[in-house]
Amino acid sequence: MPGWNTQDIPDQSGRVAVVTGANSGIGFVTARELARKGARVVLACRSEARGKAAVDRLRAELPQARVELGRLDLGDLASIREFATGFPYERLDVLVDNAGVMALPYATTADGFETQFGVNHLGHFALTGLLLPALLAAPGARVVVVSSGMHALANIDINDLNSERRYRRWIAYARSKTANLLFTHELARRAAAHGTDLVAAAAHPGYAATNLQSTGPLAEGRPAAERLVRIANRVIAQPAEAGALPILYAATEPGVRPDSFTGPHIAMWRGAPAPSWRAPWTLNDAAGQRLWAASEELAGVTYGALKV
Repeated sequence: MPGWNTQDIPDQSGRVAVVTGANSGIGFVTARELARKGARVVLACRSEARGKAAVDRLRAELPQARVELGRLDLGDLASIREFATGFPYERLDVLVDNAGVMALPYATTADGFETQFGVNHLGHFALTGLLLPALLAAPGARVVVVSSGMHALANIDINDLNSERRYRRWIAYARSKTANLLFTHELARRAAAHGTDLVAAAAHPGYAATNLQSTGPLAEGRPAAERLVRIANRVIAQPAEAGALPILYAATEPGVRPDSFTGPHIAMWRGAPAPSWRAPWTLNDAAGQRLWAASEELAGVTYGALKV
């Protein structure tokens, strides 16, 4: 693992991958490097225009790439169902649940869920469940859920998943990232209980320079905060290419353990992929099961093949 980089990605020929939020940042890099190694990659993007631009850019960089655009809005359960229903392949080898929002002012999704919980966790929970038959049809399929070191700021509140009692943007973000890890934990547990070879793993990019950090200040019209974010991205953060490495490692490296958490090796901030610390509450079986049951009810999506 020390020094692991994109040259170490195994051949992906014949594999099908879906990467959410693949029009920019670590999602784009992840999609590009999977395609470079021979995978057929679906870039699942909310904006059709930005998604098409990303596909065009990727094809310009890699003329041989087998890539296509899939319209997916993780804040809209109808869009998620439409994407899954229209998924054109019988098998899915790699699903990277990457797209997300961070520290936004309070808002709700199309279905009335708090946006960070609704997009970061619930949308990916629904997507993964709806694509489960295709995942189980692929030997050794991987589900990689992108969390964050910021999950350590807060555990979920199972009685207030939508932050209706009190909304604090960074706490809500941390809770959504904890939910990502609890989802991974429970998915791995269920996959093992059913004797499948599906591998559910989590990863995080450390502090990577993407447009994720500036979304909140832009939404609130805070230009000074936006400028500070852009300066920090230039001076402190590692580039998106480096931030994508833990995600690519979790998605492709042989022997990745179910429910592992991979991140940058230097203080969970930057550097080559390595096992990452995670808060003990993200390994709590009872919490994972409660969140799973609540998520199935809220999203209207059941994992029938992994029912326990």
